Amino acid sequence: MTDTVLPPQHQQHQPGVEAEMQPEPRFEPRFAGSARLKDKVALISGGDSGIGRAVAVGMAREGADIAIIYLDEDEDAARTAELVEHEGRRCLTCRGDIGDEQFCEQAVNQVMDTFGRLDILVNNAAEQHPVSETLEIPAGQLERTFRTNVFGYFNLTKMALRQMKAGAAIVNTTSVTAYKGSPALIDYSATRGAIVAFTRSLSQALAERSIRVNAVAPGPIWTPLIPASFDEERVARHGQGVPMKRPGQPAEVASCHVFLASEEASYMSGQVLHPNGGTVVSS
Repeated sequence: MTDTVLPPQHQQHQPGVEAEMQPEPRFEPRFAGSARLKDKVALISGGDSGIGRAVAVGMAREGADIAIIYLDEDEDAARTAELVEHEGRRCLTCRGDIGDEQFCEQAVNQVMDTFGRLDILVNNAAEQHPVSETLEIPAGQLERTFRTNVFGYFNLTKMALRQMKAGAAIVNTTSVTAYKGSPALIDYSATRGAIVAFTRSLSQALAERSIRVNAVAPGPIWTPLIPASFDEERVARHGQGVPMKRPGQPAEVASCHVFLASEEASYMSGQVLHPNGGTVVSS
């Protein structure tokens, strides 16, 4: 996984479409599964593409049945379902907006109706909108970013916890921007910082229920959110500013989610893993 230069490209619609990206992000797990999640059920928001797709396929390879939530990227969602089924597991697709609490309740109910249990929740869906002028962020954008990136995590977690039992795991996707900031993504960075605090607080609140809560803070990863957020020139430079001098691939992040959801991480809660290309942060 050594790509250092990406072809210039841009997409007009957030959160972006993986089917339109060149090169295609690498989502396949690099190793054979070892039944670490055998017969578990995982619900993944933003599971149609990018990191979410890689998590879905990685968890399926480890023996889990998968439910994915996506906004409106039907082609990507159908492809992810095919990939999960190719791993020999079932996949449920749920189309809707996690910023809507009622939809989150419906999605969790669909999971229970289909699989009868919910063992793993991966809060992963997010959006970002760069601005060139500091704090010149439209009020609508600010509210929308927080509604997806923070309220969405709260909404889905609230509904999932009604069904999750002892031994379950929650894994939240945050970002390196929570630790180092981003001048063009102040609202997005603020939401990612909120998710770090959410993870730590929730881990303490759920310890007595034996439900673990951890997070993953990726650096610059090659996902549909990148061409959907930045212009062609910026996309072509994506990832070159980290010590490894390249963007990461979704598969290089998803392994963290799989680990944190498994019993290998049984003594970890309230923690954050940092697949970020070598950027040193204070956690």
